[in-house]
Amino acid sequence: MPHFHIVTLFPEFFTSPLGTALMGRACQAGLVHCSFHNPRQYSTDRHHHVDDSPYGGGPGMVMEGEPLARTLRDITHPGRMLLLSPSGRPFTQKLAHELAQAEDITLICGRYEGIDARLGQIFPLEPLSVGDVVLNGGETAALVVLEAVARLVPGFMGKPESGDDESFATGLLEYPQYTRPETLEGLPVPEVLTSGNHKRIARWRRQEALRATLCLRPELLNEAPLTFEDALLLQEIPRERPGRNLSFCLIHYPVMLDAKKSGASSLTNLDIHDIARISRSYAMGDFYVATPLHDQLRVLEDILRHWTQGPGGVNNTDRAHALSLVKPVLSLEEATSHMAEHFGVQPKLVASSAVWLGKGSAHRATHPILTPRDVRDMCSQGPVMLCLGTARGLAPEALNMCEGIMRPVRFMGYNHLSVRSAAAILADRILGDYF
Repeated sequence: MPHFHIVTLFPEFFTSPLGTALMGRACQAGLVHCSFHNPRQYSTDRHHHVDDSPYGGGPGMVMEGEPLARTLRDITHPGRMLLLSPSGRPFTQKLAHELAQAEDITLICGRYEGIDARLGQIFPLEPLSVGDVVLNGGETAALVVLEAVARLVPGFMGKPESGDDESFATGLLEYPQYTRPETLEGLPVPEVLTSGNHKRIARWRRQEALRATLCLRPELLNEAPLTFEDALLLQEIPRERPGRNLSFCLIHYPVMLDAKKSGASSLTNLDIHDIARISRSYAMGDFYVATPLHDQLRVLEDILRHWTQGPGGVNNTDRAHALSLVKPVLSLEEATSHMAEHFGVQPKLVASSAVWLGKGSAHRATHPILTPRDVRDMCSQGPVMLCLGTARGLAPEALNMCEGIMRPVRFMGYNHLSVRSAAAILADRILGDYF
């Protein structure tokens, strides 16, 4: 069982939580051990100051390095040194299980604007965050870590199996719980729970855990150990899919043909097929293909006719369904009008780009850079058209119609993907399999 060394300017903060309920009983029984170390006691200043103004200016104060360093060195067996900080790695149930096996854990509660950064070079500090929020200090966060770890210590809970079905224990949120009375203000307990059929109850609980996770924390499903039956259960759960508000528009004019010249590019059969299949796979809206060249439109219409009305669709209905989403248009303006007529409101246009816009470019200042989450949030509010450039990317005339630009898929390195590859990656980052 771990011994918690809590480094804090306010040890009295912990008095009530450590003396209450299960935690209080665990401390009295010796299952949980806590000791407190106050940096003020290690300050050489006659007023016991432990903070000072930051170098470089700015608001607030910073915890001084010297009192804190003396404090940490005075802990004989510090074990892992966890610095509670909003900029740290996320605290998870998996890490709580890992920490529960340790003999010593030091929890460092920051205050003010944080601690002197040099302490991280002197000591093996592990910054740890309990959420994307800013608190008055690390004490509240330390309590979260302390309780999450302590309740995994054998003997802390009356029944060890009590934690087996809790949220995050299996990578999912917990299923809903019910108790007496059987009817509460007209609302009955789900019939399955009173059936006595343990197999049905287990399946219902698993389905409800999947439902809660899908609705509230769908990103957890990316890492959860799901079975084939789980996948079938997830498919049965109805959900709102903002992807229906998202459409691709593959633009062949106006696009950049080289660094300075704009013009029109040619259609590519593979782009049409693959982006249509992407749109279908991610439950997106119509897929617009914009070109002012009539010979190119005739080629496109021949392709669509073969797959949606001709022999191609007879032999491959999946491809026919995908290509039925394709809408040939003469321009981006026509695509926008068509989408506005369908939804009853103007869509928001978002550009994609394979490169960061150059320094000094007017577009750099006027077009916000959008993340996949930004675009997903926009889809939750109304129709969005994601504009894909061909050749060397969208020309300024097209960019000027857009409200923002998605940053490149690989913006920190080599980025030379085909437009259909980029479309697949963007669709997955925006929508994934759960949106």
